[in-house]
Amino acid sequence: MNKTKRKIFETSMKLFAEKGYDATSIEEITATVGVAKGTLYYHFSSKEEIFNFLVEEGMKLLQNSIDIKTSKLPNYIDKIKAIILIQIKIVVKYEDLITILLSQLWGNEKRNLKCKKHIYEYINTIEKIVKKGIEVGQIQKGDSKAIASEIYGLICSTLVYKQRKQEDIEVAKLYHEFENTIIKGLRVKNKEEIQ
Repeated sequence: MNKTKRKIFETSMKLFAEKGYDATSIEEITATVGVAKGTLYYHFSSKEEIFNFLVEEGMKLLQNSIDIKTSKLPNYIDKIKAIILIQIKIVVKYEDLITILLSQLWGNEKRNLKCKKHIYEYINTIEKIVKKGIEVGQIQKGDSKAIASEIYGLICSTLVYKQRKQEDIEVAKLYHEFENTIIKGLRVKNKEEIQ
């Protein structure tokens, strides 16, 4: 991605997150970036195309990070731990993107449906890992859809936590908190722990 396209991408992401898609105009994007409309249209044909590019690239980043990390781990609890850590890091680094995705989750317009589709595909990735972990006895038996949705919900929880805290998140500390609550609940207990 060249410098101008990246600047349009980053500026649009920030404006969409702060003001919402409908309240952000092409004129505002070009003024904030400091480029002519022609330059913007050279890279993107419309505001909708900018939005679609943001969603596609953002979800690709998250999905690729998860795929790469989890493929190296043989244990399904470790795969879930990796997903949780990656999600926290994504929220910390790309808060605007997550805000956009979550703000578009409700509604039935084309962009709402696109965001839902990407989010549900991502949750399905988590669900497959959970389901396999249950099958091999590494994850407690339960509803894999509910568990996967709960793990995805950590993105929302992290974003709300970050906004409430109003300061930088200590990734390791927050990960440890989630690990203590979520992972402990998923881990299969051995006989000594049950007694």
